[in-house]
Amino acid sequence: MSIPDILVLKEEPISPGDLRTLTERFFIDMVKYVVDIEQGIIAVGGELHSDAEAALLDAGSGQVDLWGANYYPGLGPLYCIEYTSLINIRPSQGNRSMVIEDGEVRAQVESLTFRLIGRGEALP
Repeated sequence: MSIPDILVLKEEPISPGDLRTLTERFFIDMVKYVVDIEQGIIAVGGELHSDAEAALLDAGSGQVDLWGANYYPGLGPLYCIEYTSLINIRPSQGNRSMVIEDGEVRAQVESLTFRLIGRGEALP
């Protein structure tokens, strides 16, 4: 059974099989995702962060709450998250680069990533 290019995760974490499918669909070793730090949900997948961002905006998320990152399975908890995305450039929120600069926002992204995607475990 085929899964969509983007999955929105609310309470249940993504299955290892679905994570493998989305990882291999576009980039082989990583998957792009966007976190809504206010609602505590994640959109995983898509070719661009803006694809996942659009899915969350369509679901009612607010732009100021959305932050993009990349997840690398198999790299462990210290290296599995790359806090970089074009959607993170927000001078009006004090974020002037593609990297999430605010430590509190990074901590929220990490917490939701570990809860709904994983802690960098290798895929089966």
